[in-house]
Amino acid sequence: MLAQLSIRDIVLIDRLDLSFGEGLSVLTGETGAGKSIVLDAFALALGGRGDGGLVRHGEAQGQVGAVFDLPMQHPARLLAQAQEIDTDGDLILRRVQYADGRTRAFVNDQPVSVQILRMIGAAIVEIHGQHDDRALTDPAQHRLILDGFGGLESQSAAVAEASETLKRARQALQAQRIRVEAARKEADFLRHAVQELGKLAPQPGEEDSLAATRQGMMQAEKVARDLIDAHEAVGGQGSPVPALAAVLRRLERRAAQAPGLIDPSLAALNTALVALEEASETLAAAMRAAEYDPREQERVEERLFALRAAARKYDVPVDGLVVLAESMAADLAALDESETSLGRLEAELREAEAAFVKLAKALSAERKQAAARLDGAVKAELPPLKLERARFITQIDSDETARGPEGFDRVEFWVETNPGTRPGPMMKVASGGELSRFMLALKVVLAERGSAPTLVFDEIDTGVGGAVADAIGERLARLAQKVQVISVTHAPQVAAKAGQHFLIAKSALDGDSASRTVTRVSALADQARREEIARMLAGASITEEARAAAGRLLNAAVARA
Repeated sequence: MLAQLSIRDIVLIDRLDLSFGEGLSVLTGETGAGKSIVLDAFALALGGRGDGGLVRHGEAQGQVGAVFDLPMQHPARLLAQAQEIDTDGDLILRRVQYADGRTRAFVNDQPVSVQILRMIGAAIVEIHGQHDDRALTDPAQHRLILDGFGGLESQSAAVAEASETLKRARQALQAQRIRVEAARKEADFLRHAVQELGKLAPQPGEEDSLAATRQGMMQAEKVARDLIDAHEAVGGQGSPVPALAAVLRRLERRAAQAPGLIDPSLAALNTALVALEEASETLAAAMRAAEYDPREQERVEERLFALRAAARKYDVPVDGLVVLAESMAADLAALDESETSLGRLEAELREAEAAFVKLAKALSAERKQAAARLDGAVKAELPPLKLERARFITQIDSDETARGPEGFDRVEFWVETNPGTRPGPMMKVASGGELSRFMLALKVVLAERGSAPTLVFDEIDTGVGGAVADAIGERLARLAQKVQVISVTHAPQVAAKAGQHFLIAKSALDGDSASRTVTRVSALADQARREEIARMLAGASITEEARAAAGRLLNAAVARA
């Protein structure tokens, strides 16, 4: 609940500190005294629209702070904790309004965006007035309100979860269809590529191995040619062996004639012939060792060139052909698998849709039953509010082709203000006074199902009096048994039922030579409160009869309590 409201330099308010308790509190005062200023300032602290014109004349800035006493697990605290705000103790919302139009927002003195401040404020306070376009008048909230009244939160959550499951199943099927279609377009290419690469059968590191083999064969060919030439020179037709052998034989015939002269030469020639013979044999052995198969070299080159051609064709390195072949084979296998998975996903989508439809239909039926109970409960509250000829209608439009998280239903609160008139949305059909009374009746009914901890009603009794005003006051008092209620009122019947009574009035600023006017708020008790209610009854001239009537209203309120 709201524990304290502090306002500084907002319009006619220079300094104001108000403390609130549980139950019903009323703010009264003459027209123009500043009641709307207090509510505008309060709304500013809750994240309402800022305006530089709210700053008191001559000041650079104004500010409003609201202190709330809330349970530790209240949604507003959880929202603040999600923003990493320390929520131990009271929750304090504060807004600084600058004269140039800028604003700053704080929660427990931690800067936050206005959007965060508004979210937290909306979880704590609901403001209802004749021209208010929030709270119960927002059609976007009517379905949530109906589900809350009917206790359908778990069913609604189940439908939302089924809707999310359906959404994921639909997305998965669509994505798979896109993949299958793309694969089908590439299927012919994939099959050709897989067949071609399968036939080629590239192996890891094969290019380097073939290149090294080819290089070795090319070197071997050159060596072999040189060995052949050397063998030809040593042992072939151009060999010096025959000539040396003939010379050796001639010298051997002359050896007896001059042994000392010829023998050394004979020995040298014999050595040369033996060396040449050994060289010939060595060269022959080397030739045999250096033999290579030109056909093998051609095979190696063809294989190497085929691999490199495939690499250029598929725009990958030769070593990447192995991975590419595996990837393409997997893609081709996935195409066949995807056709099967497509059928599986279609079946899953049908199952998800059937589950959603079953839950949504059940929720829709329960909503219709809850709507009938809600309409009946609100109807019972209308006659004392001078709306005995009116009807409250929870309009449910169901579209079973819809597949949203809210189910099939669109919910909106309608009213029929007079028999024979055409029902329509509450905001469009009801007048300002009627709208406020419809909202009061609805809030009284909904209070049993939970509410914001603080409700503010801004002059919802405008244009009514007597028994209707008394009925409004009675319902505000009943509502205040469940939640904190703050009401700005002109009706003495309402004011008499309050637990706290504040008087808003204008006065000259103390010590100001220019006699500037400021708005003051004072808490009333006993005689002062009776005098204010008497003023509300009689106007400017308070009579003894008015005072007596005020006393009776207060006594009656105490007796009813």
